[in-house]
Amino acid sequence: MDVVRHLGKRVKAIRIEAKLSQEEVGFRAAMKRSYVSDLERGKRNPTVRALGRLAEALGVHPAELLRD
Repeated sequence: MDVVRHLGKRVKAIRIEAKLSQEEVGFRAAMKRSYVSDLERGKRNPTVRALGRLAEALGVHPAELLRD
C-alpha cells in the first residue's frame, strides 16, 4: 500500500464530505492551497506536524487521515 497516496485520498474524501475547498483547508491549516492539492494527489510526503494541522483543519483526529 502506498501510504502517501492513501493519505491523499482520505484527505480529499474528508474535505469533500465537510464541503470545504482546498483553499479553505489550506487557510485553516496555515498551508498553501497548492500544498493541499499536492497532498491529495499523493505528490507530497507531509511531516507529522503538517498532519496534525491538517487533521485539525478538517475537524478530525489525525488517525482518521490514515484509516481504511
